[in-house]
Amino acid sequence: MARVQIVKDIEKTPTPKVPGARLLMVISPYYREIADYMQRGAEAVAEEAGATLDRVFVPGAFEVPAAIAHAAKTNLYDGFVGLGCVVRGETSHYDYVCGESARALMDLSVQGGLAIGYGILTVENIAQAEERAKPERGDKGGEATKAALAMILLKRRFAETAR
Repeated sequence: MARVQIVKDIEKTPTPKVPGARLLMVISPYYREIADYMQRGAEAVAEEAGATLDRVFVPGAFEVPAAIAHAAKTNLYDGFVGLGCVVRGETSHYDYVCGESARALMDLSVQGGLAIGYGILTVENIAQAEERAKPERGDKGGEATKAALAMILLKRRFAETAR
């Protein structure tokens, strides 16, 4: 029997235009090369959108939500992009870091009303991370930035409607 290769054509989300939007990118450089790929993708999308992008670095993915929570208190930013990578190891540490960082970012988004793009990769190995992170491949940094920009626009729309 012949093997059938399925090619998945990923349709890229258009970049929302949000001139003047201020974004904070919180990056965990634990896996430096992966973080660099995602940062490049995020920067390209922010530039295309007309947004400004500040950057801060935290030790790991677990610290990304806390940094966003601290920054949100300043009211300097319209939205946030959390970038990092967690690779499964031999212990349950992976499960805790993945689950708790995702939960904390969702809490900040839903309960805190923050526009957050989720760009924390949860993978089995570095090869998977590279495939998802490289701007010319999966571009998860760019996609997370597009998500943050889309949520900024949505928040603005609802704020205008409420007036």
